[in-house]
Amino acid sequence: MIGKINKFNYKSLSILNTFVLVVTSYFFNSFILFGVFTLFFFISLLTTKNGLKIIRKLNLLQNIRTEGPANHYKKSDTPTMGGIFMIVPFLIFLLIITISLESLKLFLLLLTIFGFFIIGFLDDYLSIKNKENTGLKTKEKFALQSIISIIFILLAYEKNLISPLITVSDSWGINMNIFILPISFLVLVGISNSVNLTDGLDGLAAGCSGIVFYGLGTEILMKEQQELFVFSILCYSMSGICLGFLKYNSYPAKIFMGDTGSLSIGAILGSIALLTDSVFTLSIFSGIFIVESLSVMIQVGFFKITKKLFHRGKRIFLMAPLHHHFELQGVKEQKIVENFWKINILLIILGIVLKINL
Repeated sequence: MIGKINKFNYKSLSILNTFVLVVTSYFFNSFILFGVFTLFFFISLLTTKNGLKIIRKLNLLQNIRTEGPANHYKKSDTPTMGGIFMIVPFLIFLLIITISLESLKLFLLLLTIFGFFIIGFLDDYLSIKNKENTGLKTKEKFALQSIISIIFILLAYEKNLISPLITVSDSWGINMNIFILPISFLVLVGISNSVNLTDGLDGLAAGCSGIVFYGLGTEILMKEQQELFVFSILCYSMSGICLGFLKYNSYPAKIFMGDTGSLSIGAILGSIALLTDSVFTLSIFSGIFIVESLSVMIQVGFFKITKKLFHRGKRIFLMAPLHHHFELQGVKEQKIVENFWKINILLIILGIVLKINL
């Protein structure tokens, strides 16, 4: 059915997401889920709309990388760092809940997301200051991500907040023992960078993130564990935030989220998945993010190997990440984004079906 929709745009995605949330709220007999989504959807709309004025006034404008597709030069001087207006409301909400519940899990989650938010903010700020599409160096960014991730993982593991068992279904799991530590690191840093790489077309990362947050929130609800209910609330609030932001980020984008948003979104997804034992399902839900990241790794790896063997590097894709490959093939930006959204929706359906039937 999704594949037959000729034009699947922002309005279509918002209507679909709202409808399934009403159904989900009815099924789980908790309309607080729909209420939280709606509240943060409108908060995101308002903060982004007013934030646009602030960003333009401060001249915080996007610099386009020279090695990217030529048709992206027209995006130069688009307001960026919109992630501030996405993540700050979420952090305030999370802080209030953390203080109210006095939860160590939520406190670690808060510190981790705040850490990734600061990294993204620094990267965006330096990029604008240097008037280039690079802020922090790759090694610097990875080092900072690693420090925050290791602190989070070790503290959570020591307090038994991360389970060594990767649950596939209610009756099937894989005990990773001590190997859960490097896996957790890969999940947290990997998803954060994958969302960052996906954020290359108008509305791509924001739309996919809104879809994935809905899926993760629903999967957590299906565990029927009362102590995890708050994480569903957090996921639905982020789904609303992403779709509210998408109003101004969909093609043609009036604002970009920047690393401030993308790195933080990935950190939220990864850390919540680790704290709720939802790693397996998240790996399915985040298929778009993972494929985008793999396309870069394959492209770079193949280029280096062929250069060493044949003294001339060869490429598999016209350009990586994968969405740029399709762009250079002549596919319109809106169509690529729409198709990626559709695939992401199908991945959510697949993940939930597997959760029910395995």
